[in-house]
Amino acid sequence: MILHSWWGLTDGVKDLAERVADLGYTVIAPDLLGGVRPESAEQGAELLAEISPDELSGLVISSAHTLRAVSADETKPIIVIGLSMGGTMALWLSARLPESITGVVTFYGTQSIDFDSAEASYQGHFGDQDHIVDEEDRVVTESFIRLGENETDFHVYEGVGHWFFEPGDHHDSAASDLAWERMAAFLTERLPPAAAASDS
Repeated sequence: MILHSWWGLTDGVKDLAERVADLGYTVIAPDLLGGVRPESAEQGAELLAEISPDELSGLVISSAHTLRAVSADETKPIIVIGLSMGGTMALWLSARLPESITGVVTFYGTQSIDFDSAEASYQGHFGDQDHIVDEEDRVVTESFIRLGENETDFHVYEGVGHWFFEPGDHHDSAASDLAWERMAAFLTERLPPAAAASDS
């Protein structure tokens, strides 16, 4: 499952969903903003502030249930990939639905919650020039996850900022390509796609 940032369900997110599907996975990328696509960071922040947290969390949970229902094997767990706002929601979901979430990949999304009930492994991707998420946010998030005795694989990319993985002014090709390679390895290791599982 892919959870987008406050930029909405962009073409870039749809492309990411297709790339993950090409690895052999069933993918769902819910539109968390109801079709709205902010044109600036200011508009994105304002929209996020106006969204009901209950409505947003309810949509994320229902999307997870929908994904399992349409998958070839409803008993298989889920890996959640989240971008910024979506990364924060992905981390939250892993603690909310521990029996369903086996892995989380967060791109510059953080969370300071109790992960004691979570059963997932976590991979994080952060830029050292992030103007929204600083080093303390990252360290605190990783610390909370490790307190829950969960595995973490966090990476910091030099010279890049927030949204480096997404198309746009903040995109960094080198960091994005490396992050993709690391994420693809994490996905296939944590949850081998059906084709790979049948070959082994």
